[in-house]
Amino acid sequence: MKSNQNIQVIDKLYSAFATGDMPNVLGAMHPEIIWNEAESNRLADGNPYIGPDAILNGVFARIGDMYESFALKNIELHEMMHNKVLATLRYHFKVKSTAKEADVQVAHLWTLNDDGKIVGFQQYVDTKKLAEAEIE
Repeated sequence: MKSNQNIQVIDKLYSAFATGDMPNVLGAMHPEIIWNEAESNRLADGNPYIGPDAILNGVFARIGDMYESFALKNIELHEMMHNKVLATLRYHFKVKSTAKEADVQVAHLWTLNDDGKIVGFQQYVDTKKLAEAEIE
């Protein structure tokens, strides 16, 4: 796909995530997507997550269990070569168990196939800030 089309796919995915539209989030993914959380992130215990169902249950459901609120802010999408899109953004969240709020710097590297389906995801995040928010 053209990089502008790849940007549109990822932009629509973030919009769907923001409204809780999981069918459209998961629908943007290839059935064999390979998803990796950042090393040292507590959700990295399932890396790599293969397929939308593994991501839904291993990542998204756990985020819902861990956080009272969780939002993606200041999303900027950057065109890359070879069907890749880099997203720089921030996580704003409140941890249920500690009631701590945090604002964390993040990057997501997305890989798409020629049909516009997402086939890969790699998260890069300040895992120290994530951990500090979860410690009572």
